[in-house]
Amino acid sequence: MNTSLLQQVLDRHTRIDESPVADLDVNFGLLDEYSKREIRRAILTAVAVPGYQVPFGSREMPVARGWGSGGLQISLAVVGPDDVVKVIDQGDDEGVNAVNLRRLIVSSTGIPESTTPEDSTLIQTRHRIPEDPLDERHTLILQVPVPEPLRGVERDMRELARMHAEADYARMWVSLYEDKVRNGVITRTTGYPCLVNGRYVIATTPIPRWDVPRLHQSRFLSLFGAGREKRIYAVPPHTDVEPLTFEDVPFEVEITPGAECRSCGSSESFLVEVPGSTADGGGHWVCSDSDWCRRNRERRQHPSRGDRS
Repeated sequence: MNTSLLQQVLDRHTRIDESPVADLDVNFGLLDEYSKREIRRAILTAVAVPGYQVPFGSREMPVARGWGSGGLQISLAVVGPDDVVKVIDQGDDEGVNAVNLRRLIVSSTGIPESTTPEDSTLIQTRHRIPEDPLDERHTLILQVPVPEPLRGVERDMRELARMHAEADYARMWVSLYEDKVRNGVITRTTGYPCLVNGRYVIATTPIPRWDVPRLHQSRFLSLFGAGREKRIYAVPPHTDVEPLTFEDVPFEVEITPGAECRSCGSSESFLVEVPGSTADGGGHWVCSDSDWCRRNRERRQHPSRGDRS
């Protein structure tokens, strides 16, 4: 394991008297120091054993479990006074959930916020990875509703633990094969199961297939937090993340031939359809990543500005 990577996580520890909210009657990052240490220990274990689901004592948060409490606890445990936070919900910085979580992080730490990944160091997200390239400066924190990738083939927790311990993923392979036989294609789109570091199968949260290849040998640290299920797991930088697929059935991402964003004209980003938005009752396509779409539109309208927007 890369010692410098572990040290980066440890160096997030922040004394309250050094924080921008030092004079307020509130802990930096809302959580008490004992809670932060426990979460950090779980994160270190998750980084040391990529893909392994580490149990942790999920705290009661100002948001309900199932609405990002796991990702929020990780963010508040690792955030430092020099960080800049970005929070998105399905690619949108202005989604209600994203706005509320960002407001909570900023108000309890005093750190600045941004909508641009280039200016951010801590990115908390639900259902998407930003379109912009991420690097060693970034920590990506994903909110996870269901961390167990084998839940669809087995319900018994003891059996699930045995299957992971023995790397017995035969039933998952059978499930994918049956899906292919019934439908002609593997229909699973979000949360596609992947093998991490050649050992553990993980649920890639509800991110679309489009984002899965970006986890493979990534330059950034990815942390996954499930508050309701009380689990944390991680994909460290430069780690193999391989979608489960067959030799004669290659892994494919979502693509609609001829579709392009109505706002910025892009056909090279992840697009979502807005149904019933035209006069004839049809729909149109827009970029899922709203900030990337805005900057791409501005670049097209004002080419001389480059990426300064």
